[in-house]
Amino acid sequence: MNSRHHLRRLVIWAACALSLAWAGAVRAHVFPRTQVPAAGATVSPPGEVRIVFDGPLEPAFSSLTVTDASGKQVNAAKAVVDSQHQEAIAVELPPLKSGHYTVHWIAVASDGHRTHGDYGFDVK
Repeated sequence: MNSRHHLRRLVIWAACALSLAWAGAVRAHVFPRTQVPAAGATVSPPGEVRIVFDGPLEPAFSSLTVTDASGKQVNAAKAVVDSQHQEAIAVELPPLKSGHYTVHWIAVASDGHRTHGDYGFDVK
């Protein structure tokens, strides 16, 4: 009976430890909360693309680029993490022609964990 009690405590302790480790790993990565222009949107030519993430970014390693339908990068400016709101990154755009554009983002959390993704929008 005593060994069964110890085994139960060990299983509960292990489950708690795994839950805490998993929760910490999930919080270590940042993901987009809002995107302007939004994914799939059709918009007038925007002056910038801005993404707000669910946690602070490491400015030196986070990036944002925009490409046209042929895959050519259209932004000449480098993306900048907002110094007042470090969960936001934006890149200025030149005047865009009608067509499809793809936003490519790399977000490095302040603890060094990296996520990345793409989404598209159309200019009318």
